[in-house]
Amino acid sequence: MTKILTVFLLSAFLYFPAQAQSGGQQPAKKEVAAAVQTLRKAMIDADEAALKKITADQLSYGHSSGKLEDKAAYIKALTSGQSDFETMDLSNETITIAGNTALVRHELTAKVRDNGKPNEVHLGILLVWQKQDGQWKLLARQAYKI
Repeated sequence: MTKILTVFLLSAFLYFPAQAQSGGQQPAKKEVAAAVQTLRKAMIDADEAALKKITADQLSYGHSSGKLEDKAAYIKALTSGQSDFETMDLSNETITIAGNTALVRHELTAKVRDNGKPNEVHLGILLVWQKQDGQWKLLARQAYKI
């Protein structure tokens, strides 16, 4: 009987903390998913105020071509019309939370005008989000061709 009780208590001890951790991630995953959609809309609308608010000052934005932009260059490219997203669809999204950091992977399919030239892209994306002052902010992004 003592062995059964010990096994039961040990199982409960190991099971419930794991449940508490995974349950605590659900609200964070929903917040990050909402932040991704806010970013998507801000990019399509070329909304400078929204882009500034949703991105970290330390932003490192990597394009599938290998080009890297900081926050200022990224926002300028969108708001100047240099890079103009007409449509943007995201699919196959996964979100992993690790403390105040979130990793988001998805596929991006978009119609975009690069320097006025129409283009269609299908990319794999890795987004790194960090919770700063209670808000999820985009810290890094890397795209790759698929």
